[in-house]
Amino acid sequence: MTELVIGADGLARCGWGASTPDYAVYHDTEWGRPLRGDNALYERMTLEAFQSGLSWLTILRKRSAFRAAFADFRIDTVAGFGEAEVTRLLVDAGIVRNRAKIEAAIANARAAQELPEGLSALLWSFAPPPGRARPASVTAVPALTEASTTMAKALKKRGFRFVGPTTAYALMQATGMVDDHLAGCHVVTDRAGVVG
Repeated sequence: MTELVIGADGLARCGWGASTPDYAVYHDTEWGRPLRGDNALYERMTLEAFQSGLSWLTILRKRSAFRAAFADFRIDTVAGFGEAEVTRLLVDAGIVRNRAKIEAAIANARAAQELPEGLSALLWSFAPPPGRARPASVTAVPALTEASTTMAKALKKRGFRFVGPTTAYALMQATGMVDDHLAGCHVVTDRAGVVG
């Protein structure tokens, strides 16, 4: 990750968001924007878990295949997956074929079904209060925080897998629970999802 980069379009972006066309679209239209909804957050949680140990670009480029493989990340559908679906997913070259991560995705759908408040409400309950200044540089962006550590512990207690503190923080960044666009980046969001 590098500092701000001015693109050919004249817009200042976080350095990673200017590194490839795929990242530019994701950075400009999705990353850091508030996202709510159980299925939508389940998708992001699952993709962040699959990303563990890999490049996010790998996951981003396989996202449509992941959506097809995991029934558009409908929690109730994935929660019903059994050994036949695990076997199918293990031979699906369009996704990351890792048994532990596949089984975790199914277990996490089942855990999400059990949440009385719903996954979206649970995850957003760990969002820090708004108003924190954007980081001035890449070195000011943490890999994890007290809030992400607390989120990870709460998720583990409820039966979720592959969502440690670092993955939880990446989820918080991706879904707008925190705004880690660098100061000066052209993307402007607020917790209500208003984008400028």
